[in-house]
Order: sequence, then C-alpha cells, then structure tokens
Amino acid sequence: MKRNFAFFMAIMLVAFASCGNTNKSFENDDKDKLLVELITYVLGKLHYEPKEINDDFSVSVFEDFIDVLDPTKRYFLASDIAEFEQYKFQIDDEIKNTDITFFNIVHERLMQRMEEAKDIYKEVLAQPFDYTLDETININYEEVPFAANRQELVERWRQQLKYATLGTYDDKIKHMEGGDVAAKDGPEADFGVNDDHDHSAHTPEEAEREAREATLTTLDEFFDFVDDLERKDWFVQYINTVVDEFDPHTYYFAPQDKERFDMSMSGKFEGIGARLQKKPSGAKIVEIISGGPVWRDQRLEVGDEIIKVGQGDEEPINIVGMRLDDAIKLIKGEKGSVVNLIVRKVDGSLDEVSLTRDVVELEESYAKSSTILKGDKKFGIINLPKFYVDFDDYSERNAASDVAKEVERLKQEGVKGLILDLRDNGGGSLKTVVEMAGLFIKDGPVVQVQSSGKGKDIYEDKDERVQWDGPLVILVNELSASASEILAAAMQDYKRGVVIGSKHTFGKGTVQNVIPLNNIVRSNEHGDLGAIKLTTQKFYRVTGGSTQLEGVQSDVVVPDKYSYIDLGERDQSNPLPWDKISPADFEVWNGYIDYEKTIANSMARMAANPQIKLIEENARWIKAQQDETEISLNYAKYKAETIKDKEISERFKTLSNYDSKLTFSSLKYEKELFTKDSVLREKRDRWHKNLAKDVYVEEAVNVLQDLKMSNIKNQKLASVKD
Repeated sequence: MKRNFAFFMAIMLVAFASCGNTNKSFENDDKDKLLVELITYVLGKLHYEPKEINDDFSVSVFEDFIDVLDPTKRYFLASDIAEFEQYKFQIDDEIKNTDITFFNIVHERLMQRMEEAKDIYKEVLAQPFDYTLDETININYEEVPFAANRQELVERWRQQLKYATLGTYDDKIKHMEGGDVAAKDGPEADFGVNDDHDHSAHTPEEAEREAREATLTTLDEFFDFVDDLERKDWFVQYINTVVDEFDPHTYYFAPQDKERFDMSMSGKFEGIGARLQKKPSGAKIVEIISGGPVWRDQRLEVGDEIIKVGQGDEEPINIVGMRLDDAIKLIKGEKGSVVNLIVRKVDGSLDEVSLTRDVVELEESYAKSSTILKGDKKFGIINLPKFYVDFDDYSERNAASDVAKEVERLKQEGVKGLILDLRDNGGGSLKTVVEMAGLFIKDGPVVQVQSSGKGKDIYEDKDERVQWDGPLVILVNELSASASEILAAAMQDYKRGVVIGSKHTFGKGTVQNVIPLNNIVRSNEHGDLGAIKLTTQKFYRVTGGSTQLEGVQSDVVVPDKYSYIDLGERDQSNPLPWDKISPADFEVWNGYIDYEKTIANSMARMAANPQIKLIEENARWIKAQQDETEISLNYAKYKAETIKDKEISERFKTLSNYDSKLTFSSLKYEKELFTKDSVLREKRDRWHKNLAKDVYVEEAVNVLQDLKMSNIKNQKLASVKD
C-alpha cells in the first residue's frame, strides 16, 4: 500500500510542479480553483472506485448542494432555483475546467437571501402565534416546493417558527398551571430553540410572548454564527458535495478541520483544557476537561467568559465578537507556553488568569474497564469508544496498547470472562484493530484488504502469544462501524467470541487514507491547502465476504432503539457495493466445547426476556414517531397528542428502571485516581449505574458463564504482549 502511494505521489509532484510558478497576484477564486484541480486529480487517480464526471454526476452535485445549503427551503425562491438550473448539466464541465461559476452564483444569492431572512424572522416573531387555528406543517421538506415569492417565504417561516416555538409555549403553560416542565425533546429541540427563560408567565398571552422571545434569541445566535462564516467555509461545503458523490466516507478537510480530525483520532490536543461556546460577550466556558491546565488551576469555572487573550508578555487581544475558531487559535498553543486570559467571572467580576498550556487528553475517547460481580463470580468489561491512534507517533497511546493494559489489569483482578463493548464505536485505525485481534487468537489472518485493480493483502497476527484465552463476548449495535466490524467479524469467524447485538452492524467495509494536499504541490501561494480523506481500499473478512452494506450479523440478535431507524451504510448517499473475494487460510479457535449450544441458549433467553420485548416495542414506536411528518400546529391537538404520547412513553420509562442485579466496580489503579479527581469518579459512577440497567451486558455475562473452555483446568493466560 505504501509503495502504491509513493508512486502516485511522485507522479503528482511532477504533474503539479508548475503550481508554484504562477502569478502571485491571485484573485480570491484562485485557491478554490487550485483545490478543485488537486482534489479531482487525486479522486481520479487514487479513489478505490472513481466515478466518471459526466452530466449525471453534474445533476447529483447540483441537487445535493442546494439541499445542503437550504434543506428546509426557507432561503431560496423558486426563481433562484430556475436561474441556477442553467448549470445543472454544466458542473461536470466546470470541474474539468476548474471553473467555479456555479458556486459563486449560488453562494452570492445565498448570502443575499440570508440577509433578507434576518428581516423575515424578526417580522414573523414580532406577531403573536394563534395556536387555536386548525393548521398543520409538513416537516418532510423534500416534498415541499420552494416558495414562489417573498409572501410564500414569509408564510413558510411563520409555520416553521410556530412549530419551533410550540414546545416552549407548552412548557410555559404547564409551569403556569403548576404542572411539570417537559424535557426538551419536542419541535423546539429539532429547531435548536434554547429556552433560558425562567417560565415566569402568568397568562397564556405571556407564555406565548416569552416562547417567541426564546425563539428570537436562538435565531439571533444562529445568524450571529452564520455571520462568522467566511466564503472559504461555504466553499468547503461545495467541495464536499462534489467528493461525496464518490462515496460517503471521502471527505475534504480544510486546515482547521484536519486539526480537529487528528485530535479526535488521537484523543488529545495541546491547550488549556476547556470547551468553549461563542457568546456576544465573549467565549464562554461550557466544560472543563478533567486533568487539563484549567482543571488543575481551579480558578476558572463553567460559565466564565474569556474576553481577552494574551501570549506571554504581549498585550492581550480582545476576542469579543471574534469568530470562535479564531479565538480558539489564540487560546490553544504548544505545551509549555503561557497564555494570559482576561475573564469575566460568573459573578460579573473581571479577573486575569495565566495558564501554562499542556497536552490535554480527552478521557472519554479512551478505553475504560470495570469488573462485574455476579454472585461469587467476577467478570470484566472493556468499553472502547473508537480505535484511536496518534498518526504522527504510533508508539504514543493507542487503542490496541490501552486495551492490552486493561486486559492485564482485569486478569490481575481475577476475572473469569471478558466483554468487549464496541457499541457506538465508529472505527478508526486499521493497524490497531489487527493488533487488538492478536490479543485473543494465537496467530493468523485478521482481515483482507484489496486496492482497486490489485491483488489482496492479508493483515495477520504473527505473534503466537495469547493475552486472553478465556471466554469472550463482543457487544455491537447499528453504529458499530469499520474497525469495530473487522474485530467483531474476525472473532466471529474464528469462533473466538460470541457477538451479541443488532441484526447487523453499520456496514462500512472501506478503508480511507488522509492525504495532505500540500504534499502534492512543491510550492503554492495560498498556504495550507488542507487534506482529503480518500477511500482507497476495501476490507474483507477472513472468510472472503465484505462487511460493506451488510455489516456483521450478530450471533445473538437483540433489538435496540435504533433497530428500525435508517442509519447504516446502506442508507448513506453513494455507498460502494457489496462483493466478496477468496477466503484466507485460517484455523477456527478450538477453545470452547459448547460454542453453538451457548448461542442457542442465549437466543432462547433473549426471545423470552420481557425487557427485550419492551425494547422492541419502543423501537417500533420511535420509528412510527419518526415517520409522522404532518404535524398539527393547533395547541389543543398538540396537547392531546403529547398526552397520548406520554401515556405510551410511560410504559417505556421502565426500561431505565431495569436492574440487572450486577455489581460494577472500578479497578484498583482508577480508585487511586479518584482521591484527586472527583470528576472522574462521578463519570465512572454514572457509567456503572448505566451498566447495571443494561440488559445486553447482563446477557453477555450469562453467555460468559455458559461458555465452557476445553482447556479450563490447564488454562494459563499469557502476559502483556510487547
């Protein structure tokens, strides 16, 4: 694989060597045109299954870009779309000629329509909503045409804002009548309405007015965010509409997006250790990350607002009104450097806080483990949120080495079986999953990888040591994807572990590589060009079948709340097809004597479990709610519907009251950390409470108990792999 990339990079360096010699008086469009040229070249040369850029491709880009910019059809008019349609069959030609006329025209019109929208929503929200009228709104916007004129557009805004405000109005009426205030899961949540009011209304008229004020505040904040976006931000949307036509996992990263991607994959960054939110009065601290400089310093708290930022001895810069991305660039910095913050405290006082930046680890990104006590038997569970890795230094913390450490710690605790929880794990590093599989098998192939037009490569574990040879269960769901599917498939094919979870996992059977575009040109006048994450390969199970579209089918299928919701690879745009290749040579694990019987027993238990039956009912109800697209804007009907829904949902509340009677406990090393880190203790306590209500974990423990080892008397587990 590396040889192939080196070859293509050499070609591209030659092909684009002239880019550094162009006229230096670039227009604004020049960088965008260069990006189009580079990205389409890379797509054509390196993508696993490159598409022909033709009229059909052009139509798809046209329709998808309009949908990305205006999904609820509240900006563009029908006349705008008619004007844009002259380019519907020309975008392919524009791409080939590095012409961006279509983008420029659409972007310019969008900016105009958004400015007009500011007047429209203020005009609409200045008038009371009449919730006694018998009217409805269709929230399936694909079926709704674009407005013919401003009058129709104002009416569309009125309906959408009335719908968005309805839930807040209901909350205030309930409060006024002395009832409970509902959680934010109604239409206002979908629209992004954030009601910070004190629910002090005393009449329906006051409730209606305060609900509109809450919506107005939310819209003001939204358009404040939009105003911060620059032309380059919108162009990234256009570029990604183009690359998305190739497959759903090919993606262009602008420079700042590439930085965020690297951070999410490594689980760490250099900075002060606080999550920020833009406010009109500054950058508000909304979360303090455990273990970071802010957490250690203890002078800042959630709710404080940073208003000025200084570097070392330099004069602080006012960040009020600054784009949040730009403010964060000033606040973040290299480990060991000093940043001075002028802060408005929650109580309104001003303070100056100097912090030394450090490496901040996002603890929630990393593997964590717990012991499980059932009667007098102890088991272990490892939760892995993603297959993380530091791309710049693999020897740094990564998913494989962390899971190995957790396995060793659980062995020292004397656990008799192990659960690896890969639910909601979207994948990550291919190398880490191959190493991780090697912890559980003696040796052999783990996954097969094939590049376009080339033979397959077999990635295998060559280390005969087995770190854990006891009973093993893998938990998955519909959101377990990519690397998670590789590991689950390998353990299933080897009959090494029992896979419990959804009927099928996500179904992402492709491999991506991140290519910095700066590496393609010898020099350019535009600075950092970002990177493209490109689908370059497909992976296959050791049996030869692809997980693409089909995913991994669990040995024990159990429903969950996602069971009937469209969110797999098959429901994405432009997915690559399923296929199969020849199987690899491997030997099935012979450590169990009752593998098939254990699966059959588990399936029988799940079929008879009342909790599982209730989860199935809940999943069907959620799907029915999602399919309901015609919504009444009449308060009496809305109220009747919410009462009906509440009665139904009351039955499902017992799902969160379930008690598995299992006892969960942190490991010794973590308990020692609790004395200094109360936040970590609180996170683990919350995790353990959720695990105790988890019927899937309960069944995983049952399966671990049922699995009988053929070598149980002579079992001796290997030490940590190097």
